[in-house]
Amino acid sequence: AGQVTVTVKGRKVPAYRAQPEGKTNLPVVLIVSEIFGVHEHIADVARRFAKQGYLALAPELFVRQGDPRSFGSIAELMKQVVSKVPDEQVMGDLDACVAWAKAHGGDTDRLGITGFCWGGRITWLYAAHNPTVKAGVAWYGRLVGDKTPLTPTQPIDVAEKIRAAMLGLYGGKDEGIPLDTIEKMKLELAKGTSVSEFVIYPNSGHAFHADYRPSYVEADAKDGWRRCLAWFKSHGVA
Repeated sequence: AGQVTVTVKGRKVPAYRAQPEGKTNLPVVLIVSEIFGVHEHIADVARRFAKQGYLALAPELFVRQGDPRSFGSIAELMKQVVSKVPDEQVMGDLDACVAWAKAHGGDTDRLGITGFCWGGRITWLYAAHNPTVKAGVAWYGRLVGDKTPLTPTQPIDVAEKIRAAMLGLYGGKDEGIPLDTIEKMKLELAKGTSVSEFVIYPNSGHAFHADYRPSYVEADAKDGWRRCLAWFKSHGVA
């Protein structure tokens, strides 16, 4: 496990890679971080996947806009870095990660994606963008939002296009993701062919999987992780 470099249109994008040593032909999971970038918790999640036999890649998707670790407040980080990241750039970086994985021992016919918070939203968008994704697990990613030049579509707009099997893991007390937006997302997904399921944890708010934050809810995090692995296994990413 350790850092690798993925090249995107001449730009070097660092990514944290974890996989079983000396093995090839591995199923591939892309991990999309929260707004805090690829810090120790995300690296730990990658290693957990590697222990289950995956090639896991967590790219530093904010590399062009700034270092998320250099900001004292979430508001400042959102303003200076996250709000400046175009969805199109993120989709291109993830495409490059898939190509990198294919060239480095990954079997991209067994491709999954998972992401947390900001990365949960990206998980939905990337599943719609890349029809070769077999399965996705979105942890408390927003489903609706403002359309801007950098974020022209939200998950609810592309739900019908998704072919991958999608699992949404959400907190019932998440103030940023009203439950009615999940109900609307279900209706949009039902118009397409995706097999999808949502699990709402009534005792959790946002970021219940983040074991380094006060929002962590151990029982729900462990249940969500178990469901995440089972979802990938039952939908061809194993």
